Amino acid sequence: MELNDYSKEDKVLLALDCIIFGFDNEGLKVLLIKRNFEPEKGRWSLIGGFLKKEEILDQAAIRILNRLTGLDDIFMEQLYTFSKVDRDPVERTLSVAYYALIDIAAHDKKLIQENSAKWFLLEDVPKLIFDHDKMLERAIARLRRRARTKPIGFELLPDTFTMPQLQKLYESILDKKLDKRNFISKVNGLDILVRLDEKDMTVSKKGAFLYRFDKEMYDQKVVDGFNFKI
Repeated sequence: MELNDYSKEDKVLLALDCIIFGFDNEGLKVLLIKRNFEPEKGRWSLIGGFLKKEEILDQAAIRILNRLTGLDDIFMEQLYTFSKVDRDPVERTLSVAYYALIDIAAHDKKLIQENSAKWFLLEDVPKLIFDHDKMLERAIARLRRRARTKPIGFELLPDTFTMPQLQKLYESILDKKLDKRNFISKVNGLDILVRLDEKDMTVSKKGAFLYRFDKEMYDQKVVDGFNFKI
């Protein structure tokens, strides 16, 4: 049958939920917000909002992330669409989930406080509303796959970092201990880091050299057929 009468079709809401990952010296964290309206008022939730008529999905996700973090240059990727009929008790609502990676030190703490948001280590995440636990699980699985094959982990670090910081980041993402010697050898073999003359003297008496990710070198290596693998 030809579809020629939109007015007879069901109308549904389209939400976006954002899983925002961050990293600091404690480990990998996710940003949650305490819901301030019913249903589930007072419980922890992912950051979200609804698509506006004039927006495409990516624009809406950027708007939602910017509202909370004050940042607009964020690594972000569409994750999955959640469409279970009873996933939202108020209205029939589909949710397109995104995950984002930010350096915790770079966000505006005032905005976090104003929105009753808080960073949680992954092992300390409380029970979330609706199907947000499933969204987080799927986002963690995607992040682990991506981190093994693309250098997206550097989005979670400051511009300069130490090798121990980088190792701790990958241990946090992959949820396992990595052999220090093997990790350093593998990372150096990728030839996509630049070692600086500066050191971080807060980690030990000798200090640890600072590095930065060389994106131009990485992009050129990809053109030449380079395969990133941690």
